Amino acid sequence: MSRNAKTESLGNALSSSEYTNAAAVSTQNKSSDFFGMLCESAVAGAAAGTVVEAVLYPVDTIKTRLQAVRGGSEIVLKGLYSGLAGNLAGVIPASALFIGVYEPTKQKLLDIFPQNLSAVAHLAAGAIGGAAASIVRVPTEVIKQRIQTGQFASATEAVRVIVAKEGFRGLFAGYGSFLLRDLPFDAIQFCIYEQLRIGYKLAARRDLNGPENAIIGAFAGAITGAVTTPLDMVKTRLMIQGSAKQYDGIFHCVHTIIREEGSSAFLRGIGPRVLWIGIGGSIFFGVLEKTKQLLAHKRPPGEKKRDSLKLA
Repeated sequence: MSRNAKTESLGNALSSSEYTNAAAVSTQNKSSDFFGMLCESAVAGAAAGTVVEAVLYPVDTIKTRLQAVRGGSEIVLKGLYSGLAGNLAGVIPASALFIGVYEPTKQKLLDIFPQNLSAVAHLAAGAIGGAAASIVRVPTEVIKQRIQTGQFASATEAVRVIVAKEGFRGLFAGYGSFLLRDLPFDAIQFCIYEQLRIGYKLAARRDLNGPENAIIGAFAGAITGAVTTPLDMVKTRLMIQGSAKQYDGIFHCVHTIIREEGSSAFLRGIGPRVLWIGIGGSIFFGVLEKTKQLLAHKRPPGEKKRDSLKLA
C-alpha cells in the first residue's frame, strides 16, 4: 500500500472516530438538556402550584360547598382553610409532575409540528401533562373536597376512613369525570396562554415581563374556568358522594342533576370558579415564568443558552 493510501486510510479512521465522539457528546448534551429542563420545570411548577393553592384555597372551598349543596340550602362559611396543609402535600408533587411533563413534551411536539400548528402542540402537551398529574391530583382532590364539605377534619382521617369504607378505589372516586374536566381544561388553558404569549411577543417584538405574563394567565384561566364549570360540577358531585353512591357514573349524575335540580345547576359555583381560576392563572403563570427565569440564571455558563421556552 502506498504512503498516500495509508495516510488517507488513517485520515478516514480519525474522521470516523471524531464523528463517533461528536455524536456521543451531542447525545450526552441532549440528555443533559432534557434532564435539566425536566428538573427546572418541576421546580417551577411546584412553586407556582404552592403559591396559588395557599392564596386562593378559601375561594375554592366556597366553590366546592356551593356545588355540593342541593336546592336552596345555605353554605357554611366557617373553616375555609380546612385541609390546606394536607392538600399542599398533594398539590406540590402534582404541579411539579404536570409542568415537568408538559415542558419537555411541548418542546418535542414543537420540533415535530410546523410553526403554524404550534397550537396543536400546546393542546396535546397540556392534555398529556394533565393525564400524568392525575395520578396524584385525583386522590388529592377527593380528600380536599371531602374535608371542605365537612366530612372529615384532616387529611389523615380522610385517607384512613375512605380506605376502610371504600377501599383504595375510593381515593380515585370520580376519576373519569376528573379526566373529562381536567384534560380539556389543561389543554385549553395552556393553549390559550401560549398562543397569546406568542402573538404578544410578535407584536411587541420583545419578551414579556412579569405583569404581562400574569394578565395573559388570568385571561386564559378565567375563560377556561367558565367553559369547564359544568364538567367541574359533575366531578365534584361524584367525588364527594362517598360510600352513599348517589350516582352510578357520569351519565347517571348528569341525568339526576337535570331531573332534580334543573340544567341551571351545572353553572352553580361559576362565579367563585372563574374568580379563583382567573386570579389563580395570573399567580400561577406569573410565578411559573419568574421561577423559570431565576432557574435559567443559575445554570452553568455553558448551559445558559439552552432554549427551554421555544415559542412560549
